[in-house]
Parts: sequence; C-alpha cells; structure tokens
Amino acid sequence: MDSLKEEIREHISAIYQTALDEIKNVFNLLKEIWPLLFLLLLALSVLIWFAKPAPPKKVLMATGVGGSYKVLGEKYRTFFEKKGIELKLIETHGSKENLQHLIDRNDPIQAAFVQGGMIASDDLSGVQSLGSVDYEPVWVFYHSKAFNESTRLSDRDIARLKINIGPIGSGTHTQAVNIFKLNHLNTSSPNLLNMGNTDGVSALERGEIDGVILVDGFDSPNVQRLIKNPDIRLATFKRADAYTRLLSYFEEVSVPMGGFDLGSNTPDHPIQLISTTTNLLIDDRLHPAIQVLFLEAAREINGGKSYFSKVGEFPVYMNTEAPLSNEAKYFYEKGTPTLMKYLPFWLAEFIERMFVLLLPFAAFAYPIVKSIPNYRMNLARKQINSIYKDLDKFEQNTIESFDPSKRAEYIEILNEMELRALNSKASRLATAECYSLRSNIEFIRNALEKQVIYKGRQAH
Repeated sequence: MDSLKEEIREHISAIYQTALDEIKNVFNLLKEIWPLLFLLLLALSVLIWFAKPAPPKKVLMATGVGGSYKVLGEKYRTFFEKKGIELKLIETHGSKENLQHLIDRNDPIQAAFVQGGMIASDDLSGVQSLGSVDYEPVWVFYHSKAFNESTRLSDRDIARLKINIGPIGSGTHTQAVNIFKLNHLNTSSPNLLNMGNTDGVSALERGEIDGVILVDGFDSPNVQRLIKNPDIRLATFKRADAYTRLLSYFEEVSVPMGGFDLGSNTPDHPIQLISTTTNLLIDDRLHPAIQVLFLEAAREINGGKSYFSKVGEFPVYMNTEAPLSNEAKYFYEKGTPTLMKYLPFWLAEFIERMFVLLLPFAAFAYPIVKSIPNYRMNLARKQINSIYKDLDKFEQNTIESFDPSKRAEYIEILNEMELRALNSKASRLATAECYSLRSNIEFIRNALEKQVIYKGRQAH
C-alpha cells in the first residue's frame, strides 16, 4: 500500500514538474518571439477594425397605416423575432414618406416598403433595392348606383365620378394623377377628392361619393371590405397592356369571372387590372446579414402562392428604379448562404464573419508562424556573433598589449565569455555554433596560459 502511495506521489510530482517546465518554456518562447507576436496582434487589430461589425439587434422599418404595408410589416416583424432580431415598424403616410426616410442619411430608419412609380427621385444616393415582394394593383371601385347596372365601368369613365384619389403625396394619389395624365384628363377637377384611403372607403360605402381609387395589395383591409360589399363594383382596365408599355413600372394582372366568389359569381365578368409592385428598399449601410434576413423573410412570406402571383415568383428584381444591392444580387444568383440553411441566424452570421476575418489573418500569420524557428535560430546566431566580436576584440588587444601579470584577469574575461555562451539561447538552438565558439575560447585560454602567440610587453 505504501509503495502504491509512493508511486502516486512520484507521478503527481512528475506531472507537476512537467507542467512547470512547459510553462517556463512557453514564457521563454514568448520572451524570444514577442516582436513576431506583436506583429500578429497588430494585424489582427487592423482586421477587426476594418471587418464588418456584428449585425444590429434592432432594425427600424417604415411601413404605413392600416393598409397592406402594415399587414405585411407585421409578418416580417414576426419572422425577424424568430431570428432574434427586433424589427420595429414605423407607421407613416405611405411610400413617399417612406422613401424620404431612406434618402435622409441622418434618419435611423434603414428599410421600407415603397410603391413602384414612387421611387423616381433626383437623388437616390444611398438607397438600394432588395427587389419587389408583391403586386399592388390599382383598384377603381365604384358604387353600383353610380352607373346603370348594365354598364361595365372602364378606366376612362372614372373622370365622370365623384371619386376619392387619396391624399396629396400618397402613392394612390400619385398613381391616379399619372393615369389621368396618360388619358389627357383634368387632374384638378372638383370631383376628385383627397381624403385618406380609409375615410374614402367609408364614404363610398355610405353612398356619399361615387368611387375610390386604391393602390394596395389584395390582402389590404380596405380592398377586402370593398370586394365583399355587394353594392360595390370594380372597374376594368381594358387597355391594361397599353399602360404597361407607357409606364414601365406597371404590370398587368387579372381577376377571372367568379374570382372573388364562385358561389355568387363575383365578379360576373373578367376584369383586367394594372399593378405596380411593393418594393423592399434599404439604406445601403444596412448590415449585409440583415439584408439577407429581409430576403429570407420575403421568400418565406411573399414566395408562396398569392392571389396574383405564383409560387416562387417573389421576391424578384422587376422594378429597376432603384439599384439592386450586392447582397441581393448574390441571393438571386446563388440563393441563401449555405450556413444559413443549416444553422441559426446568429451562429451562421458569426461563423461567416469570423471566417471573413480569420482567412486574411491566417494568410498573414502563416509565414510569420512558419518563420519562428528560423527567427529563434537567427537570434541565437546573433548572440554567438556578438560574443565572437568581443572575443576578437579581446584577442587583438591582448596581442598588442599582453601583460603576463594580468594573465588571471585575461582568463577570467574568457571564462565570462564562455559562461555567456552557455547561458545563451545558442546553447539550446545552435549547439554546433556554440560548441565551436567555446572551442575558440578554449584555444585562446590555452594560448594565454602557455604564453604563445602573444608578443606584447614581456614580463621583467
């Protein structure tokens, strides 16, 4: 039993001594190569300084009030929440205000839904697109009493109605004015009203006005209210194809007979519509990982089949009024980054960021790390050369002014040189060179003791 305890103590002692030796070796190594380590730390600091930062935990996005943008924004907010990012929705009066938020470089809002046709601006510097995510048809609703039931109202007939075209500055108002101008219609006629969309819809339902123009998604509460109202009709754009040629941001969509309700056969005839698109615009300083997250959200939320789109049709870059971001270009060409397909967002982003950071660092560090043995050898040789210089100087001085009475002093100087050699790195790293140096010291020591070679002052 005692022998077992003794053996255990010996093993523990050996482990302890080994650990101390290794720690000592590490510290000695660090003392030797600290200039190289300083270079590596400096390079890493520079890379961290220039590397992209971690994505923000909170992003501000401009949507709208009560329309499809608000509905869509809530879906995006839920998606972001699952990924650990807070998407704060900012209510606005619509596309024009949303765009102004992005144009203002001091504004904290970095993403917004903006209607096609509203993006044209003298200065879009700093604003980029992630693509279109949905259709926004131009809906011209009118009350059934406004015309004879046998009449199917078309787009040109709207000028005769007491119709709400949305508040000035809104997307609806802008699109309505553009349509009127294409038809050479008066855009300042007194029968054109500028109420808010919700107020206009309510006025139409009460029969106080004849019609409303809405530019909004199919899921918009206002659009759904009017579609389901049996007293409300939807006008057709018979020349939809012409609109898409004259205004490039318009697309042609259609509602088939019975497309809203097969049971009641609503509508009772096919309806052609023109549609702009909902565009996801960003401040070009938005973190690349957040851009990808927006595109992932668009693919999940808008990529399914909707009333006017097929599966996988959105997101897509179909409105070229704003330049496409580089992240979006990569997304449309290559798809979702590989890591994001299999890892949580935060982990995938962290690994990608570290990879981008460490790859150039590794390229820089490899030759430095590889040179460490050679660097240590050069340091050792430099120490040997330094002793050789002292030895050479000592020998020359001794030859010129040899004093036999100082032989003991000479021997002591040589002994100190040999001790320096034994305590230097050269004794461990450049053993052959160190042994050669000691042999030369020994040669001079013997020569001094035998008083050969040296012909300075002779002893009296």
